[in-house]
Amino acid sequence: TIMQLIVYGGNGKSCSMEAIRAAKSGDFKLADEKIKEAEESLLQAHHAQTEMLTGEANGEKVELSLLMIHAQDRLMTGTAFKDLAKEIIDLYRVK
Repeated sequence: TIMQLIVYGGNGKSCSMEAIRAAKSGDFKLADEKIKEAEESLLQAHHAQTEMLTGEANGEKVELSLLMIHAQDRLMTGTAFKDLAKEIIDLYRVK
């Protein structure tokens, strides 16, 4: 589950950066596709996180480790990048 957070969170961030680059070059169709990919990846990461939270709420002990902290950071960073990318794309769109 931790690896899912890392992979899907990282994919969300990467797709968001690709979306910004596409918008910068005027390819808004690709930018929109990449944002959609980012959202789908981040949704998968969120599902993995929810699974862990549900388990902990049900009494399952979740070990706090550096890997877990990294995984949560990847999800949070991916989400922040996606939100910012959408705003940047909108700025390029009205240019």
